[in-house]
Amino acid sequence: MSDAPPPIRVLVCDDQALVRTGYVTIFSAQPDMEVVGEAENGHEAVQAAGRLRPDVVVMDIRMPLLGGIEATRQLAGPDAEAPPKVLVVTTFNVDAYVYDALRAGASGFLLKDATPAELVNGIRTVARGEALLAPAVTRHLIGHFAEHLRPADTSRPAREKVVRALTPRELEVLRQIAEGLSNAEIAAELFITPETVKTYVSRILAKLGLRDRVQAVVLAYRVGLVSSTG
Repeated sequence: MSDAPPPIRVLVCDDQALVRTGYVTIFSAQPDMEVVGEAENGHEAVQAAGRLRPDVVVMDIRMPLLGGIEATRQLAGPDAEAPPKVLVVTTFNVDAYVYDALRAGASGFLLKDATPAELVNGIRTVARGEALLAPAVTRHLIGHFAEHLRPADTSRPAREKVVRALTPRELEVLRQIAEGLSNAEIAAELFITPETVKTYVSRILAKLGLRDRVQAVVLAYRVGLVSSTG
């Protein structure tokens, strides 16, 4: 009997048939993935996800009927039951809504010019619930969406709540996550092992009730723990 884990169930959502076909071809060729369905708009994606229970939804942003941001909110927002992971695949030059998608519940994103290997790795990464934002992509996000990342007017009470919840070391790790550092880079900065950093990250997510690293980045900026202006 094989001890291999079940394949990652993937739902592909994009309004361009050619793009969907490309994704399906790439993902279906992987021994650890199964494409369980396709959708050409967000409305279809929400309905299909309810029927098919995918592990990961690959989501475009700009689509007819229901866009990717609202579809992501319905699939993976705070009111969603047993939400799938949502991987947004978009382009910074066209879509100015990536940050909104992350706030809606997306677990990460890639650019549309990603290589097949990067797409496949993105699916696996999101499915694992680990390094959901590559450090370089986090830096890119911060650079492109600085105006969205300013602390909210109500950030002081929220910041105090975060500060009370975390130890000084955990706060330091959270700030470095938000600045786009990888676990290895944080380990080098703090003179600890990557495994210790991973433990800190898990504790931070648990204490703050966050699902993943993406939400940690968003929270750190929203409450003013770090500044987009440096």
